[in-house]
Amino acid sequence: MELEAYLRRAIGQQEFHLVYQPIVDSHTNQIAGLECLIRWHQPQLGYISPADFIPIAEETGLIHEIGEWVLMEACRQNMIWQNAGLPKLPVAVNLSSRQFKDSRLSRKVQSILEETGLPPQYLELEITESMSMDVKTASDALNELKKLGFKVAMDDFGTGYSSLGYLKDFPIDKMKIDQAFIKGLKQSPVNAAIVHTMIAMAHKLNLLVVAEGVETEEELQVLKEYGCQLVQGYYFSPPANAEKIGEILHKYALTITP
Repeated sequence: MELEAYLRRAIGQQEFHLVYQPIVDSHTNQIAGLECLIRWHQPQLGYISPADFIPIAEETGLIHEIGEWVLMEACRQNMIWQNAGLPKLPVAVNLSSRQFKDSRLSRKVQSILEETGLPPQYLELEITESMSMDVKTASDALNELKKLGFKVAMDDFGTGYSSLGYLKDFPIDKMKIDQAFIKGLKQSPVNAAIVHTMIAMAHKLNLLVVAEGVETEEELQVLKEYGCQLVQGYYFSPPANAEKIGEILHKYALTITP
């Protein structure tokens, strides 16, 4: 209840901010995109993890207001980078379950793009595997988003409950392998077999694959051997604020060195 009370005041008091983590091409070391992540520093309580406040926001319905702020801020910041002459990159935004089920979602996102001036190809929307369990609703929502020109990624793949049989019917562009499968990839034959299979399956379905949570050179090399082109994790860069990301894009001109 205390968190909920603070949460209701957080947007108006500008307590949220976004950080961005590069998604890197494993073969060229070029930045292929960015994922934005919300952070909350509450003056009385300090840093509060998204794992603690997002469920409360979902339950109370505050997630709609927070989610719209994230979309607006991510699009606005992307345009700032582009207008400064930095490389034009897609920024991925995570959708909450409530947002995804909102029949007004596509209209809201389109309105945000019109207000910020960001072309749709530079916004990527991420859904989780569990959000796609209602196949008819998920398929309709995804088709609406695709009509507007957005790329859609399925996040945390391998941790949800959706049937693989439905995966081929969803109009998604990218599969993100959850970091739980990447950790200790070299030492875990089971994880290695699962990751190898998921990458091969994604390729068969003409999907791009992103491996999340890459932290070591060993993990990177295994993923490259398996044909995983896109990677994300602390090995390349932790999530960083907009100013730092701008410096990275300016300094390396799309190339990031671990």
